[in-house]
Amino acid sequence: MLKLNSKLPNLGITIFTRMSQLANQTSAINLSQGFPDFDGPFALREAAAQFTLQGHNQYAPMIGIAALRDQVAKKIKFFYNKNLDENNELTITPGATQAIFCAIQATVHTGEEVIVFDPCYDCYEPAIHLAGGHCVHIPLTLPNFTIDWQHLTDAINPKTRLIILNNPHNPSGTILSASDLAQLADLIKDKAIFLIADEVYEHLVYDQTTHHSLLKNAELFAKSFVISSFGKSFHVTGWKVGYVAAPPVLTNEFRKIHQYVSFSTTTPLQFALADFMAKYPNHLIELADFYQQKRDLFCNLLTASKFSFSAAQGTYFQLLDYSKIKPHANDLQMVDWLAKEHGIAAIPISVFYETAPSSLRFIRLCFAKQDSTLRQAAERLCAI
Repeated sequence: MLKLNSKLPNLGITIFTRMSQLANQTSAINLSQGFPDFDGPFALREAAAQFTLQGHNQYAPMIGIAALRDQVAKKIKFFYNKNLDENNELTITPGATQAIFCAIQATVHTGEEVIVFDPCYDCYEPAIHLAGGHCVHIPLTLPNFTIDWQHLTDAINPKTRLIILNNPHNPSGTILSASDLAQLADLIKDKAIFLIADEVYEHLVYDQTTHHSLLKNAELFAKSFVISSFGKSFHVTGWKVGYVAAPPVLTNEFRKIHQYVSFSTTTPLQFALADFMAKYPNHLIELADFYQQKRDLFCNLLTASKFSFSAAQGTYFQLLDYSKIKPHANDLQMVDWLAKEHGIAAIPISVFYETAPSSLRFIRLCFAKQDSTLRQAAERLCAI
C-alpha cells in the first residue's frame, strides 16, 4: 500500500474547528472562533454584487487591482504618515494567513530559526516547518503578556532569520508600545534578521491608545512584511482578502511565492473594497469606537461574574481568568465543561503555546457579536 509521510504529522483539525463543532453539538453560544455574528456594511455587500454583475469576474492582476492598492496606500498615509509605492510595496492577497505563509517561505531557508512569542497564532509554526525552518518559542511574561527582552536577546543567534510579531496580540488582546519597537530596533539593527508584523487587528485599539505599527518605524519597516486583513476591518472574514506592505526588495521576493500559491485575489471583492473605502473613509476611523462599545458592554456585564479579567487593549477578544471557578481544571477541560454545561463556546489559550505554564487559567472569548448575543452570553457566564 502506498504510504504518504506527512510533512505535518502532529497536526489535526484546529481548535477553532473543534470548538465550533462543539458549539453546534451543544447549541452553545459560539464565542470561540473569531468572526462577527453580524454582516459587513450594506454598501460594501451591495458593491460586491454590483461588480460581480458588471462582469468583474476574471483574474485580477497578481499584485492586486490598482484601485484597491491606491486606497490602501492612502489609508496607510492617513493613519501612519507613511508614503508607500503602491506598485512596488503593496500586494493584495487572499487573506492574511496566505500572506504570512508566503512571507515565511520567501524569507526562511532550511535550518534557519524563526522566533515567535507564545501564546502565538497557530498558522505560524506549520509554515515555518514547511520552509525547513525551526520555530523558537519565547513565552510572553504573565499576567500582562509582555515581551521578555532578555529572553529574546538570549535567543538570537547567527541562525535567527525572522521574528514574528502579532500586534494587537491574539489571543491576549495586548498591544506593543513605542518603547517596545524602539527596543526591538536597537536589538536587531546590526543583524540580518527580518520581521513579520501580523497587524490584522490594527484598527481595533481602544481607550484612545495609538497602534504602533511597524510602518511608523523606518528602521524596522526596512526589514519587515507588515500584514493586515480587510476581513477583520470590514466585518467580512469570509471574503478572505488581506494585504502585505514591504520594501521593494522584500515585496519582490514575496511576490515570487505569492504568484505560485494563489496568483491573485478574488476580483469583484477587490473592486467592492476599493469602492467602499473611497466612499466611506470614516468606517476605519470609527471602527475602534464601534468595537470598544462592545468590549465595554461585555466587560461591564461580566463584573457580576466570578471571572477575573482586565479589559482587552486591542483585538475583539477578551481573556477571562477562571481560577476562582475551577482552579484545578486546565483550560481544555474548562472549555469543554463551559460548552456542555453552560452553553458557551470559548477557546483555551494553552493551544497557542509550545509548553503552556501549568498555572495557566485563561480562556478567550470573542466579543465581535451583536449586543443581544453578548447580553445572553454574559447572563450565562454570570450564573456560574
